[in-house]
Amino acid sequence: MPTLLHIDSSALADGSVSREVTAAFLAAWQAEHPDGTVIRRDLAAEPVPHLDAHGIAAGFTPAEARTAEQSDAFALREQLMVELESADAVLIGTPMYNFTIPSTLKAWLDHVILMGRTAGEEPSAKGTPVTVVASRGGSYAPGAPREPYEFVTTYLEKVLTGMLGLEVDFIVPEFTLAASVPAMADFIPAAAESKARALEQAVRRAKELAGRAAV
Repeated sequence: MPTLLHIDSSALADGSVSREVTAAFLAAWQAEHPDGTVIRRDLAAEPVPHLDAHGIAAGFTPAEARTAEQSDAFALREQLMVELESADAVLIGTPMYNFTIPSTLKAWLDHVILMGRTAGEEPSAKGTPVTVVASRGGSYAPGAPREPYEFVTTYLEKVLTGMLGLEVDFIVPEFTLAASVPAMADFIPAAAESKARALEQAVRRAKELAGRAAV
């Protein structure tokens, strides 16, 4: 049965739009594949450690030549890379924090990106479809005043496609802070519309990918 790798990185357990949208995707996926496998990574509840010197060195050292510290560090990298490689589809939820992704998601990426294996000329998970739910408090869409500050989709597109060779699709709910920031009250209708559209896109994308995985 198909395997979905589901990653959430919002620090909020409740009130997170990215989590709400990934949950809609997950529900639609599981409706199509009730007996499938879901590998769950909640990077807020259980963050992976930042990649350290031992983990970096281990990636360029033959297994038999690694120190004990390098072997221990590489064990986590191996587990995370295998999870990515075994997935038929990947779902990533990420809010925008200070114009970019949460550090917890960056830490996960640092562990799974390994030149000569998951990255390079023939990435081991090449072609795997990835759906990224990238929520943000305001608007950074083309033409918006803050468009030049958008480093979530611009960064992830380069990393996920250019390094890991994945097939990436973005779902972007905007104005998520409208209801809680008085100065943004005028954007509450736009926020509701954006979230509704994102939820619809998530369900549609999940059903599409579930169908592809079943072939």
